[in-house]
This record gives sequence, C-alpha cells and structure tokens, in this order.
Amino acid sequence: MHTETNAHGASGTSEAAFAHPEITAALRDLEHRFSKSKRFILGVTGPPGVGKSTFAECLAAHFGPETSVVVPMDGFHLGESIIAGTELKQRKGAIDTFDVGGYLSLLQRLKRRDEDVVYAPLYTRDIEEPIAASIAVPAGIPLVITEGNYLLSPEPAWQKVRGQLDAVWYLELPADLRLERLIHRHVEFGKEPAAAEAWAKGSDEANARLIQADSHRADRILPWN
Repeated sequence: MHTETNAHGASGTSEAAFAHPEITAALRDLEHRFSKSKRFILGVTGPPGVGKSTFAECLAAHFGPETSVVVPMDGFHLGESIIAGTELKQRKGAIDTFDVGGYLSLLQRLKRRDEDVVYAPLYTRDIEEPIAASIAVPAGIPLVITEGNYLLSPEPAWQKVRGQLDAVWYLELPADLRLERLIHRHVEFGKEPAAAEAWAKGSDEANARLIQADSHRADRILPWN
C-alpha cells in the first residue's frame, strides 16, 4: 500500500501516526480482509474529540484514493431546519439528532456494490449543515471507512447499522487531552471559550459516557493521539 495526500490534507504523516504496534497489527489484518472483488466497510468510533476524523483520513491516505474512501456518519446530522426551535438544538450530536434510517440505507447501498457510483452526504462545520451527494464512492473502491459516534450502540436501529459493518475499531485518548482538543475545536468553529467549555463538559460529555459504555462491543480498541 502507498501513502499520499488526500482531499482532507492527510499525508505521509499517517505512517508516523500509525507506528503504534496495536495499530500496525490492525492495519496488517485489514489489508488481508478486503480485495478488489470484495468490499470491506470499516467503522471507526469513539467519544467526541478522540480524533475519529483524523484517524479515518490518515487511514484513507495510507491505502490511497484508488483503494479507500471516507464516508462520515456526520453527513446524517438532522438539518437546522428540523432542529431549530426544538430541544434537539441544545443536544445536537446526541444519538437522536441523526437520521439513522438514512445512514443505514446508504450503508446497505455501499454493501451491495451494485451501482457504478454511490453519492454520500458530507457535514461541514463551517455552516453546521449536511450537504447531500458530496462524496463519490465508485463501485471499484474496495475499502469504505465510515466514522461516527454511535456505531456500537445497542439500540435496535443502530444494531442494524452495525450489521452492515465488517469491523468496528474504537479509539481511545486520555480524557484530559480529549476534552482539551474538543474545547479547542468548538472555539475554532465559532463558539466563545466559555460556551465551548460548557458544551464540551455538558452535551458532549453526556454523549461520551454513552459511547464509552459500548466500547466492549468493538472488534479492536486502539490507542490514538
């Protein structure tokens, strides 16, 4: 496999990031589990701020654009027109603020691999909205990486999502570092520092506890920094 820059800016630094022996072993196993003729859908999960998006981007860069593509669960955030003026707005990112049925349908299409191209939505933090048909997944791509918070949830609808995934990796990061990065991210995307800290320690932390409780369901638990 080769390493090159992808659309999100991940580059050869993925090789250094993946130097941990547990991640190296996971990569070796993954390389043997998909082929040109058999698509493999890998889920990457963990609590908010753990670095799921960065990990997925590094993973896609490691395998290269002819082999892999990232399809984030975040493309299925409920839109602002749905949650504005409701209590869901104050809990955006919670498990019931996603279109799980839409996400499941996409995964089923990706699993069938019987369309020339499947187009997936992308969530942009700049406007905090999902944008439809923003990620192209050609039929020839054998590895699809999907990352999101609730891939291991035991709730019935999310169990159906898990059923479409060939494996799920759970990422771990020391709690203090994860919280620090999460607050920084909220500030970077427009929140005042106090509001960023309150959101990270409130809504995000409630979601984190829910996600962490399901970590034992993962195929692998990996350290990430």
